[in-house]
Amino acid sequence: MTDHATDAFVVHRNLLFTVAYEMLGSAADAEDVLQETWLRWVKVDQEEVRDERAYLVRITTRQALNRLRSMKRRKEAYVGPWLPEPLLTTPDVAEDVELAESVSMALMLVLETLSPTERAVFVLREVFDVGYEEIAEAVGKTPAAVRQIAHRARQHVDARRPRAAVSASQTRAVLESFQRALDGRDLQGLLDVLAPDVVLLSDGGGVKQAALRPVAGAEKLVRFMLGGIGRTDSVLTTAPTVVNGSPGLVMSLDGEIDGVMALRVEGGRITGLYYVRNPEKLTRVGEETSLTLR
Repeated sequence: MTDHATDAFVVHRNLLFTVAYEMLGSAADAEDVLQETWLRWVKVDQEEVRDERAYLVRITTRQALNRLRSMKRRKEAYVGPWLPEPLLTTPDVAEDVELAESVSMALMLVLETLSPTERAVFVLREVFDVGYEEIAEAVGKTPAAVRQIAHRARQHVDARRPRAAVSASQTRAVLESFQRALDGRDLQGLLDVLAPDVVLLSDGGGVKQAALRPVAGAEKLVRFMLGGIGRTDSVLTTAPTVVNGSPGLVMSLDGEIDGVMALRVEGGRITGLYYVRNPEKLTRVGEETSLTLR
């Protein structure tokens, strides 16, 4: 019984992790949810399970919902902006446009504005195409209520998500211009690649120095970034990588990883920068994470 349960769990593990991560924005919490899912799964009578994938997704959703509600208190006490935990993803994630968009830092931040139930319903329906009846079982609502929640959540997200999809190659080109300007301390080069209304969110978690409020406006952001670099004797280096399915940067000081930067590109310029410095959110930076919608 446990061999069969183990095989089924391993087959769907990446899917379950992706579901939990998109609901929580935290890889560490997603791993905890998978552990809780496993403990419940091995107690299930396997002969009564008709659809192993659906059953496992249902358990994962319930555990993630419980954790999401408890995380609300942690986020309210968080020092400065709270950003999702960045993941250095495998190449296939970037190649799957739908998956890359669903785990992008920009969309994950939009999902933070939903209630726990709205987020669960949106993720399951819009990202993983789960049926309304299955979602209803997972979140403890009627199918009719789930339809209403899904409609409301979709409207909320559509009003706040990036206006147009940008290809990985376009984002990469913008990133390269930004990286050259940053490495060269090129003031005009940075202003050229940043949108006038660009916003920087930096997450130090109260452990590393970071702006406690969003930094808005290209000129203000450039002064903030170049001023910060100028105040340290350490050598800052940048390395391109893939963050949550999109081009990003790993920032290092004197050879030690200092943080991960993701960006939002619209109209050929950067409209959002997301810099995660909190060490607790950088524990997976040394490895690639596999995500999947199936």
